[in-house]
Amino acid sequence: MQYMILIYEPEDAYAGEAGQAALADIVAKHMALAGELRAKGIQKDGAGLQGSETATTVVTQNGQQTIHDGPFAETREHLGGYYLIDVPDLDEALAIARRVPVTDGGKVEVRPLIVH
Repeated sequence: MQYMILIYEPEDAYAGEAGQAALADIVAKHMALAGELRAKGIQKDGAGLQGSETATTVVTQNGQQTIHDGPFAETREHLGGYYLIDVPDLDEALAIARRVPVTDGGKVEVRPLIVH
């Protein structure tokens, strides 16, 4: 079954020089985990995302669409990246999610994909 692992972290998690050093460390850990998961045929896709300040949102309401700069929801955390994995069950997906590196205050969400 395929699962999306969504990575959320505080918006300011990597601010300043110390934050940039922490970011380099986290990225190295992500690269190592992703390499392992790809080698085992588990990871199907994945990427880090640019900051929420780069987001553009298309809102549909009453049959009309408008475009807005920034994320749809105002929040102090942002969607920082994702892994798309294929594993037998939720337990294995959660075991992988627990290995996903995040900064203090970060969280990882696991969702099964709808397959048509």
